[in-house]
Amino acid sequence: MAVRPTAADAMIARAIARNTAPAPEEIARALTWGADEKVLLVLAAAGWLASRGRGASLERAGNHALLVTAAASLLPHGLKLLFNQTRPDRLTVIGHVHGISVSGKRDDAFPSGHALHMGALASAAATLPARTRRAIQAVAIGLSLTRVAVLAHWTSDVIAGFALGAVLERLLRLWTGYPGDDPRRSKAQ
Repeated sequence: MAVRPTAADAMIARAIARNTAPAPEEIARALTWGADEKVLLVLAAAGWLASRGRGASLERAGNHALLVTAAASLLPHGLKLLFNQTRPDRLTVIGHVHGISVSGKRDDAFPSGHALHMGALASAAATLPARTRRAIQAVAIGLSLTRVAVLAHWTSDVIAGFALGAVLERLLRLWTGYPGDDPRRSKAQ
């Protein structure tokens, strides 16, 4: 099934292609690794190992993080088999002149897997104290936006990926029992 970018998507991509330069593109490319599935799977596995024998609450959080990360890694690959959308970096010449490189497979724009991971992270952070929650959610949004900045995805791909990630994380709570503590605890802090 073909997915077409919106008029707003095209306008944003054209503005980025016209106004970027190699240095900001390199910075955005480096930052986008913070939301890469391979990096996140290694971190989730390390967190899972570290949580073993540390009490039921931490073990539950470790189980949840690993399951969510694995599911968030698989879901976009499955969806990209169903949906075809050309990445914005394949539709620009001026962007390449200004430092935009080529991302992933040509027709795998929808949805953004990086943003899906970050939506799940932002959702899971809702159980944390306010200051920590806001910091993690800000980082998650920022890392998601790097996918738009490097023209790997249309803005709507990133929004859809982020929302799917949040929904996925909330659904997996039903299975993992995360957070397991009184959810009002984080709201009071």
